[in-house]
Amino acid sequence: MTKSETIFAPSPAPLSIGVLVLPQASILSVASTLDPLRSANRHLGREAFRWRVVSPNGAAVPLTCGLELPSAGTLREADGADALIVIAGFRQAEVATRPLIAALRRIAPRFRAIGGIDAGAWVLARAGLLDGHRATVHWEDLEDIAAANPRVEVVPDRYVISGARITAGGAAPASDLMLHLIRARHGAALALQVAGSFITVARDGAEPQVGAQFGGREARTNPRRDPRVAAAIARMEARLDDPEPAAAVAAALGITARRLEGLFNADLGMGPGAYARDLRLQAARRMVTDTRHPLQEVALRTGFASQGAFSRAFKARFGPSPSQLRRAS
Repeated sequence: MTKSETIFAPSPAPLSIGVLVLPQASILSVASTLDPLRSANRHLGREAFRWRVVSPNGAAVPLTCGLELPSAGTLREADGADALIVIAGFRQAEVATRPLIAALRRIAPRFRAIGGIDAGAWVLARAGLLDGHRATVHWEDLEDIAAANPRVEVVPDRYVISGARITAGGAAPASDLMLHLIRARHGAALALQVAGSFITVARDGAEPQVGAQFGGREARTNPRRDPRVAAAIARMEARLDDPEPAAAVAAALGITARRLEGLFNADLGMGPGAYARDLRLQAARRMVTDTRHPLQEVALRTGFASQGAFSRAFKARFGPSPSQLRRAS
């Protein structure tokens, strides 16, 4: 096959993948990328997918859970594979060094496809490998990566295939992406068998990432949840920087504020005002620990009128102040 042929096409030929795992990646993202391929091989009874895990320095990779993932060597060991997938998580700006970014730029033309899982999209974007493409990243980083990379069309999808560029927003979307790859190459029956092995179903890449703060995804998608509560939560999540009073949320849903209060207390054990406030504080906590945004900006982006009010609310919720938590992280 030529480099221009897509890997998402029916083919009995083995597909080889180099998997570059960066320090502080999630073990779930790694497993969600590799285990569906392993399962596909098991069901087929042959090696339809091959992979080699590599790391920036060739050593074992420390993951967020404290375990170390063995590596077959540096990025050079991925040369010759059909595709390269970069898996990254926390501290990508630190662990994706300039030499690694330069090495990615040099080696990229040798692959038929290049992918980024979770924060892997950040790494590809820093190397200029997503310019002119649609891409996604973990939902927590969508706004920042879009602002930093105006030549990339950032979308909130679970996964995106844009020509020879592939991105997925995290562990679960990575599994969806791998099931799509299996289905594209070997048919829907095999993809269903693999999904059944993990007691899951494949979700379409164009579905939005519905991850949210404080269990918001479960709160919205739980089939036992009142749909009005789900709609209220979605509205709150979309307005973290400009929160509405509970009465305005209720009015938008066509119910009274008292009715909305009762629904939230019955479903979640707290009122809508408290839930919305916790959504904002959880979002603020992530920005404090995972970004270098000024604290005044964090306060504004999570709907607090002043840094003082933000700091007081944050300390009451989490214990340390925002500045104390940032110094410790």
